[in-house]
Amino acid sequence: MVAATQTKRAAKREGTIADVFTSLDPGTKVSALPARFAQLKKDVLTDMGATHASIVQTWKEVLAALEVRTKEIVDLGGKVIPRVSFADIERGLSNTQRDDIKNSGVVVVTGAVPKEQALQWKASVKQYIAANPVKGFPANDIQVYELYNTKPQIAARTHPAILRTQQELLQFWHDPSREHVCFSTPISYFDRLRIRTPGDTSFTVGPHIDGGGVERWEDPTFRRVFQRILAGGAGWRSHDPFDVSWRIDAKQDLYNAPGQCSVLRCWQGWTSLSMTGVGEGTLRVLPMLSLATAYIMLRPFFRPGPAGGEWELDLESSSFPGSVPGKGQELNEETHPHLRLGETMTSIPEIQPGDQVYWHCDTVHSVEQLHGGQKDSSVFYIPAVPLSVRNASYIRDQRVNFVHGLPAPDFPGGSGESTFTGRATAQDITTSQGRRALGLEPFVSRGAENDDLVDAANRVLFG
Repeated sequence: MVAATQTKRAAKREGTIADVFTSLDPGTKVSALPARFAQLKKDVLTDMGATHASIVQTWKEVLAALEVRTKEIVDLGGKVIPRVSFADIERGLSNTQRDDIKNSGVVVVTGAVPKEQALQWKASVKQYIAANPVKGFPANDIQVYELYNTKPQIAARTHPAILRTQQELLQFWHDPSREHVCFSTPISYFDRLRIRTPGDTSFTVGPHIDGGGVERWEDPTFRRVFQRILAGGAGWRSHDPFDVSWRIDAKQDLYNAPGQCSVLRCWQGWTSLSMTGVGEGTLRVLPMLSLATAYIMLRPFFRPGPAGGEWELDLESSSFPGSVPGKGQELNEETHPHLRLGETMTSIPEIQPGDQVYWHCDTVHSVEQLHGGQKDSSVFYIPAVPLSVRNASYIRDQRVNFVHGLPAPDFPGGSGESTFTGRATAQDITTSQGRRALGLEPFVSRGAENDDLVDAANRVLFG
């Protein structure tokens, strides 16, 4: 059952993943933000009810906590990254596992997809690449492909074990109203794929957070996600990164930029297509979710004191370090020195084909600068996204693009795969769960509690 509707959102301009990150374009000149951003700082503190004294108190407490936690992360290395099996997922994660995942903001899930299946997906996608005029970054030696509609990607997104993993991880989140989000129903948010070749140094994405940059402060709803941090005082310690109350309507893409996520994407993630170890071009994360978030949200309000002295309140400049309108939030050792990123960014330990990695949407992450291995480092980017009415409106438009072989709506536009040989079609998804995840069949209510939400989502999708 597919409604024949036109997409209701304008296509993004054509481009690649490089459009999202200044770190992928060394020629990018980062200009000072307009004067209105100085006023924004004052407006944010007023909106949150913070005083100068209370926000300074928060800053000092966060810096003191960072001194301790950064040292712990450096000492632990890769051991700090939680690792669970798919068998753990199926029987339910223990409280200890859940706490470790919540604190770090990242998890490796092993054994969900058979190794042979993942390798077959990679072989198939390589054949598709060889048969079609693909685009990606960098143009002369593609490592990240602007591909969204390949049959292996569709097979992975609708694989029962991957959907089951996402269902379990979405249970970490909560909607206090219990009306707006169904965390037991993952939906499919199309993203790219990576086949990084040995020796590559081009795909060197620095530390960043996706899903908006300066929007975290500029959008009045988005900044409410972080109100316990921005209100000053000791309230930052009770910030709940898994509460969706304000995220549901937050505007993460005020500048309509290609590659900026517009949906409630709780966990970013990928599924591995290769065996990849540390130093082989893999993902790196900053495994301290809430503490890093508090520091990042406070950072624009402070600057180093004279002659490198104690940091002081800055409500006069327009500086929002690492924030460029239309880009993700980027970080480095100069803009965010207290995070000690050169030491605390931690590479994901060895991954096998079929393993999955997920990280919270506020988790700082990057990619190793050099792929020093002997074989490709390949993944399908597959996040965990729950059903909501707003997310349903996105997959309605994504569905139209999929049928026509176009890029997913949040991503760089153009003709995409519309003329490609062998791209996926709706007929390639044979399970009801998979078809629902793509908005091809109506969702089914799981009880009176989410009847209204499911009905509203189905109306969006099918009229």
